[in-house]
Amino acid sequence: MAWRRPVYIVAGFAGIMAMGFLLLQPLLATSRLPGLHGARGRRMHRRAGAVLVLSVLLHVAGLWITSPPDVIDALLFRSPTPFSAWGVIAMWALLAMQGMARVKVKTRRWHLGHRFLAVVVVAGSVVHALLIEGTMGAMSKALLCGLVVVACGLAVTRHRIRAPRLQPRRQ
Repeated sequence: MAWRRPVYIVAGFAGIMAMGFLLLQPLLATSRLPGLHGARGRRMHRRAGAVLVLSVLLHVAGLWITSPPDVIDALLFRSPTPFSAWGVIAMWALLAMQGMARVKVKTRRWHLGHRFLAVVVVAGSVVHALLIEGTMGAMSKALLCGLVVVACGLAVTRHRIRAPRLQPRRQ
């Protein structure tokens, strides 16, 4: 990293920050953090999701500033480095989830789609991170990625999707 410019280093740390928020997301969604249950946890889940998206955008913007051709190649799936395709897939799935978050009524189908995209984001992000030799050390990166996979796996397999509550009809 000694030969990298500060913008590239900030972009790398934004990626690490995104992985940290990726760990928080399933914990917030399933009320597994002390003091963040119910509506409060869901509100924090939405806010953390926004920060996650901003972190990814900062990550990509920093890489764009240091090497626009590499980012273009990655976005067009022409990059010779395999980690870039995984990162791009995860980014697009994350942006799709952000778009889904704007829907007012969240049905069972919405929740299933959200879960599917969450798994794509986690899988793509973990593979992307593990293939990169960069800002994080191998052990700390593997530990963080493992925790992200476990948290997502538990959230996807153990959290029950409830049907949306319908308001009683007024006559």
